[in-house]
Amino acid sequence: MLGILTGGLNLLYPPVCQLCRAQRAEAREGFVCEQCRSRVRFIRAPFCQRCGLPFDGDLTTTFICTNCNDLKLYFTSAHAAVVAKTVVLEAIHHFKYSHALWFENFLAGLLIQVAAPILASGTWHHLVPVPLHPVKLREREFNQAALLAAQLSRATKIPMSENILRRVHPTATQTLLTRTARAANMKNAFAVRQGTRLDGQRIVLVDDVFTTGATTNACARALQAAGAAEVCVWTVARGL
Repeated sequence: MLGILTGGLNLLYPPVCQLCRAQRAEAREGFVCEQCRSRVRFIRAPFCQRCGLPFDGDLTTTFICTNCNDLKLYFTSAHAAVVAKTVVLEAIHHFKYSHALWFENFLAGLLIQVAAPILASGTWHHLVPVPLHPVKLREREFNQAALLAAQLSRATKIPMSENILRRVHPTATQTLLTRTARAANMKNAFAVRQGTRLDGQRIVLVDDVFTTGATTNACARALQAAGAAEVCVWTVARGL
């Protein structure tokens, strides 16, 4: 079946990298060539133990950055596979806003490569994608976080629970807002489904990009209010 699907995609889309348009890349690679993949910057230590912000230097001890010290955070930790720059940022923008669903395999592959081994070392009850408001979901026709979470779920065997969390208020785009405005924009934007109890459960919250953490923090707050014992965040990319 995969061979038939791949062949069909290669007929619809020539096996050429959809980023540089110069090198060969096939559907199973997310139509991203090796040359473009070489520009991906994976996040390595040292980084903040709460928000995952990477730092340059030779720090050998764990630390929490000053931004996290000044904030009330409801997630225990946030991690990202790669830095949100160059080809990764371009792929995410095309994926979300131009319906370029062929980038799903590329982006999910980055997330799985880093997250799956770490998640395997613990016990997690649910993978929860950050939800879109129903109006936004109708406009976009898909939730990119849910597509990524589904692939991570298959790789880790942690069940994806798409219906635990819902976005109850349509919020303005976060792109041009300050950190403070983003937090205010997301206040009370999320809630768990009525009657849902997560007593003592450990949740992995999944999204495409972590920037200031306002969105994921609002989600984690709602999950914690429903009784979750721990919420950690995993995203494909981390804004700097």
